[in-house]
Amino acid sequence: MTMSSHPLLGLGIVAFSGVLTATFPVPMKHSRTWHWENTWLVYAIFALVVIPIALAAWAKPDLFSFYASLTPRDLLLPAAFGFGWGIAQVTFGLSIARVGMAMAFAIVIGMSALLGSVIPLAVFHPAALAGRTGAIYLVSAILLAWGLVLYARAGREREAGLAAAGASGGSFLNGLLLCIFTGCLGPMINLGFVFGSPIANEAVQRGVTASKATLCVWAVVLAAGFIPNAVYTIYLLARNDTAGAFAKSFQRESLLALAAAVFWLFGMLGYGVGAGQMGAYGNSIGFAVCMAALLLWSSALGIFAGEWLHAPAPARSRMRFAVVLIIASMVTLSFDSLLH
Repeated sequence: MTMSSHPLLGLGIVAFSGVLTATFPVPMKHSRTWHWENTWLVYAIFALVVIPIALAAWAKPDLFSFYASLTPRDLLLPAAFGFGWGIAQVTFGLSIARVGMAMAFAIVIGMSALLGSVIPLAVFHPAALAGRTGAIYLVSAILLAWGLVLYARAGREREAGLAAAGASGGSFLNGLLLCIFTGCLGPMINLGFVFGSPIANEAVQRGVTASKATLCVWAVVLAAGFIPNAVYTIYLLARNDTAGAFAKSFQRESLLALAAAVFWLFGMLGYGVGAGQMGAYGNSIGFAVCMAALLLWSSALGIFAGEWLHAPAPARSRMRFAVVLIIASMVTLSFDSLLH
């Protein structure tokens, strides 16, 4: 059977992938002896360099000679977008530390999904934005904006609750701005794969299956994304004099970072597998299901972690309604694919 003949299996894989992706910050919360920069650097090494390159080498054993045979443009464009997305990865980690998993995921995923759909369409098919597709995207944008405004209001009330309880909530405004900034740069990972298609096409022509060929693109985009992560975390290690923390509980702490990397990377890869199993509906219904599962689970994890413990009841209600609106925005995005 072909991959498209298992839509229910694909739907399950897509939903589970959303749960995996949403779970990746959880191991980091159990870090005891490392600082944020220690954990994030090791996580980035695993998630953005070691595992992606190992998977690409499995798909194309002569990986580096294959890359050497490509034109500079084939490699530089996806790498440039990967670098921009790498900046978003850094600020996403900082956002989670400041506003919690629930809010960071909601804002960043919502904005990234909308912009990641609109930007490629505006670049390659600008006329489509003037018709039905443009109207659908406008509705999605309105729902997203409404959800983000409600989430921001709930977040301010949560921050006030934390202050009243004597807990440290960090700077909410700075965290909110970081989330918005991250959401604007987040779509660059999609653009990296769009402009990395010549790499996958060339790999297919050399005998690699289509599903494995995408791993060769992943390795380029994610490795470029590692550079901003490495620069910033090494800067923090030097500024805060925290490099010595690596010697403390190295095995335990590095395993936590590895677990975070596995959750994130295989959640991302799992979406591609599940969407392929769903066939024609993978990039529409599959995308909406993945994003819904991701947002619901990240919100639940935030609640379980006590991020909203001191928030007043109206703020928690607003937060839940905001999540519903953001998910509705994601589902609306899928309508355009279904109507074609």
